[in-house]
Amino acid sequence: MQVKKTWKQVDGVLLLDKPIGLTSNDALQKARRLFSAAKGGHTGTLDPLATGLLPLCFGEATKFSADLLDADKTYEAILKLGATTDSGDLDGVVISTAAVNVSENDVLNVLPRFTGDIQQIPPMHSALKRDGRPLYELARKGIVVEREARAVTIYLIDVLAFSGDTLSLRVSCSKGTYIRVLAADIGAALGCGAHLIGLRRTRVADLDLANAVTLAELEALDEAGRAGRLQPVDALVHTLPIVTVDGDPEQRFSHGNPVELPAGLSGKIRVYASGRLIGIGEPGSDGRLWPKRLVQLAK
Repeated sequence: MQVKKTWKQVDGVLLLDKPIGLTSNDALQKARRLFSAAKGGHTGTLDPLATGLLPLCFGEATKFSADLLDADKTYEAILKLGATTDSGDLDGVVISTAAVNVSENDVLNVLPRFTGDIQQIPPMHSALKRDGRPLYELARKGIVVEREARAVTIYLIDVLAFSGDTLSLRVSCSKGTYIRVLAADIGAALGCGAHLIGLRRTRVADLDLANAVTLAELEALDEAGRAGRLQPVDALVHTLPIVTVDGDPEQRFSHGNPVELPAGLSGKIRVYASGRLIGIGEPGSDGRLWPKRLVQLAK
């Protein structure tokens, strides 16, 4: 007889080192079951072929998951020169090949073209939608549609290694950047074509892969050990200024009413009571601090 799973309120942020071969949602559900968390979400997808940092939110932390969607990110990418695929990565079909007569100096001379504010055409093999349908569904049927170029920012590209037809890069970039497209564009600029054969995300905003845990490591821990790997609910918004309330202001704010705004503060503000996060507020036109997201942590 199968034992019914018992779910519970778990509040916090898990920095997961996602393995290759799993979708972001698969990784989330595996981690969620290990914590028996009733509610969970992730902060932006990694392709199945990609590994690395995938921040997961449980319970009340899911209210802040959207805050990382606009965050800058850092990747380590491995490019195979001399072949272009229809998907931009090793999952695709090779559509062209060329001899690789490229030196490291050639690479270093090309990379500045792709730093700063650039334009990228989103790939057909992406989750972007056209008339309500993801582009990858159309791509699987051999349908190609026009896509508008989008502005992204590449803050830096460093060469980590270069040997023959394999180029490893570290890329720090803005939201919306497709590393597969960057790989293909760099290959085109080098005159030999390229596609992505490896991708590892090492940083999201100020969250670092060095602090992440793998699913295998989580499975080996007991309940207390897993709980110890959770970061607090406010880990995704810890850079925001803080206001502390108690007594009547705490009650007012917790019930959706404004409280006095200390001088000198603006933008989103974390609000605490008795050392616990109770919500995020923003200044209103009346000069008071209004609740925007309230948090109900398990006691």
